[in-house]
Amino acid sequence: MKLLLAGASGLVGGHVLRLALADPTVERVTAPTRRPLPPHPKLDAPLLDWDALPADAPWWRADAAVCALGTTLRAAGSRAAFRKVDYDYPLAFAQAARRGGARAYALNSALGADAGSLFFYNRVKGELEAALAGIGFASLTYVRPGLIEGEREQPRSGEVVATKVLRIAAPLLPRAWRLNPAPRIAEALLQAASRAEPGVHAVGSERLV
Repeated sequence: MKLLLAGASGLVGGHVLRLALADPTVERVTAPTRRPLPPHPKLDAPLLDWDALPADAPWWRADAAVCALGTTLRAAGSRAAFRKVDYDYPLAFAQAARRGGARAYALNSALGADAGSLFFYNRVKGELEAALAGIGFASLTYVRPGLIEGEREQPRSGEVVATKVLRIAAPLLPRAWRLNPAPRIAEALLQAASRAEPGVHAVGSERLV
């Protein structure tokens, strides 16, 4: 399989990259990014500007794509900036991947994704899922984690506190409310892309514990 990966420099995307590079069934990983990635014989990491994707680049040709792009409202600084990273970029990536021949697409979405939600974050995630459904992938999977557990390069203070609380309360909580380890999310994304089961699928947070 030739795999396209967006978000390889992030927490979940980094785990997807490591799993894919170690997977003998993955022939090649193309991970377009804004900053250089460590070299690997199976990796092509073209530097790009997400606001000006090269539509005709030959490296878009792939069998499947995984998108792990994402930010927070606080990090983005505004709703418009957040929407660009969590809606515009993943959608443009999906459209380019489909033109390049990808039949499967796996998205790192979010628990509560709903285009009709009153909450902006959940609404954007839901709107992206709805838009992806119209692109024409033979296999489309939404992986919907809750709070992600893992070491970020830039820790998010709110997540640090919430993570500590959820670790303590885990035995008392329903599975859907527990922490979702980043490697488990990455595994679900890569499996969805590799298996390419026909249709639209959702992997809930309760399956990512």
